[in-house]
Amino acid sequence: MGFPNDIGIIDTMIAFPASDFSQYDFIRAQLQDAESRDEFDFPVEYMFKNVPKELYGVGNPIDVTLHEMDRFGIEQGLIGCEGEVAAEALRKHPDRFIASGNVDPARGMDCIRDMVRQHEEFGVRAFGAFPGGSIPQVPINDAKFYPVYAKCVELGVPIFVCAGVPGPRVPMACQHVELIDQVMYDFPELVFVTRHGCEPWETLATKLMLKWPNLYYSTSAFAPKYYPKAIVDYANTRGADKIIYAGYFPMGLSLERIMSDMPHVPFKDDVWPKFLRGNALKVLGFDS
Repeated sequence: MGFPNDIGIIDTMIAFPASDFSQYDFIRAQLQDAESRDEFDFPVEYMFKNVPKELYGVGNPIDVTLHEMDRFGIEQGLIGCEGEVAAEALRKHPDRFIASGNVDPARGMDCIRDMVRQHEEFGVRAFGAFPGGSIPQVPINDAKFYPVYAKCVELGVPIFVCAGVPGPRVPMACQHVELIDQVMYDFPELVFVTRHGCEPWETLATKLMLKWPNLYYSTSAFAPKYYPKAIVDYANTRGADKIIYAGYFPMGLSLERIMSDMPHVPFKDDVWPKFLRGNALKVLGFDS
């Protein structure tokens, strides 16, 4: 069978092209090197050579993203809920977009209050966190994160957390994959999904997924050509229920690049439906 063309893909990381790149100012605020701070539009431009910049500031951003989704068989996308564009997309296209909140545990109780507000206002199905992007950084197993995890359990929603060496040139210790182990021990009810690869600790990530029932891995920010071998092997053996598709459009990758690579990923036939759709529906609470 191979890669299915008509499955109704769920993309667990997608967004809209903005009018400029000011959305990354929160990262630039902590960058030290001049190249990243002053020369790059996109702070990880040294890694992503074909950022779809031509789509930024051109036309209605919702229409642009919907057009790309339709081109490549993406039925629904998980998007951030904040901002006028996202709010309009969620209001006008509830069948295409799923709301996700954003957390910054460095903000203390204001973060928890925002989580409640986002859940009540948008019906968010998940929250997302970037430990390396907080100012100051907040390690995955830091005490400041624990009220966030507890609130996710209380609300019955998963959290997607960047893990592994960050792309932006910021310190990496806060995103070491080994830190997830303590979190899963302390919060056995928490559904935790890693983002952005877990490299160079992707093998450790597979061991932890085998150990912890509620730990998952999403493929965000990776062109399929570069999916780690350990992750593909795990999906093809004991981890078919644990690996979830996520893109990175339009932040760093075009959907054309992603979907051109995708058929060449050596997943087994029974893995594809779970990877592209089923696992996301389960984690986001649509199959219960």
